[in-house]
Amino acid sequence: MEKIYSMETKLYVGNLDYETTEEALQTLFAQAGTVKSVALIKDRDTGRSKGFGFVEMETQADAQAAISMFNGKMMRERALTVNIARPREERPNSNQFSRGARESSRRRY
Repeated sequence: MEKIYSMETKLYVGNLDYETTEEALQTLFAQAGTVKSVALIKDRDTGRSKGFGFVEMETQADAQAAISMFNGKMMRERALTVNIARPREERPNSNQFSRGARESSRRRY
C-alpha cells in the first residue's frame, strides 16, 4: 500500500544556501509549529544539496504559519521560497530515449 502524504502539511522550501542542513531547517520551522520531517534534496553523485527541500508540519495550521513566517525570509543572504508542496510529476525515463536511439542506429547487414 502506497503511503499517502497530506499535501496540505508538506512544504516545499526553495532557494536554500547549499550549506544549509536538515537540522537548521528543523530548528527554523519549529518556530512555526511541530515539524514531522525534514528532507533536503541532494545530488545523487556529489551528495551536495540541490538548494531545496521539504518540511512536513504536524497540522495545516502549522504549515500555514510556516508559510507566513518564512516565505521571503532571508536565510544566509537568500530569500526563502516556502509554499505547499505539489505532487511529484511523472517524468519519462531519460534512458528510454537514448536506448531507443542507440538501437535504431545499429545497422544489420
